[in-house]
Amino acid sequence: MGAVRFDVEDLANVRFAVSPLFETAAGLRAVADPGRYALHLPWIKHALGTPGGPPPAPGFGIGLDLDAVPPPRCPLAAIEDELAAAGAGAAEAVLPWWRTAVRPHWPRVRALLEADIAYRTRQLAEDGIGEVLARLHRSLSWTGNRLVSAELPPGELDLRGGGVTLVPSAFAGRCLLVAGRGAVPPCVIYPARAVGTLWECAGGPGDGLVRLLGRSRAGLLAAVTSPATTTQLAARTGLSPAAVSQHLSVLRDAGLVTGHRYGREVHYAAVDLGRALLGEDPSQPEAHPPPGR
Repeated sequence: MGAVRFDVEDLANVRFAVSPLFETAAGLRAVADPGRYALHLPWIKHALGTPGGPPPAPGFGIGLDLDAVPPPRCPLAAIEDELAAAGAGAAEAVLPWWRTAVRPHWPRVRALLEADIAYRTRQLAEDGIGEVLARLHRSLSWTGNRLVSAELPPGELDLRGGGVTLVPSAFAGRCLLVAGRGAVPPCVIYPARAVGTLWECAGGPGDGLVRLLGRSRAGLLAAVTSPATTTQLAARTGLSPAAVSQHLSVLRDAGLVTGHRYGREVHYAAVDLGRALLGEDPSQPEAHPPPGR
């Protein structure tokens, strides 16, 4: 049984991040052992069929296994920045796999991870950090001032006021504690919510909604049931970023979507009225409840 000990300063320094490098490494693990990652079989079949031959061996042949992936330095790090901290030779070994198997699907994966973070930050605002940590994953429990799990390394990690980064993952099969490096705090990687929906073919809007809003706007409304940026929406829909921005402006003025700024990006999401038009029940904010609840 392992534990992470928090004091008041640590709780004030809890942050979230997305790690494309960890997702790339964990995705490779899924391809190497598809029987344990049945939810990802649609992606695994595509990854195995990518040009360039079979994927590299787990660990990329350079010792970069899951435990060796460096903790993310910022909330939305680029994989190139993470590789710079991973050691010599990492980029040459990892980037070909990232470009052929992961990057084409990254907007979808990243949208899932950001939706998880959006849920946790909303929970933080409503219930406090203790509730966020208590419900992070069914394998974790919040006891007093400690985050406890049989999946964490034995012993107790004292954060010493530096806090911790919480990193949702689409490919993680379990929770994982990654040690800090220098001024970069340690991170707890945990399986993200609603992973089972990741490779589903999204159902389109109904004919009535298409006639009301037009096909492009109805499609965009359906695409923002989870938060997404204009760039992500352009990649999903095939519309230009300028067209996406124009349609989102109309949907926002109509009270169907809202936008929230995270750093330099604005993430758009359907509000209750928009979800109701899509046939969802707006009284049920968790269409995919977190594990263990």
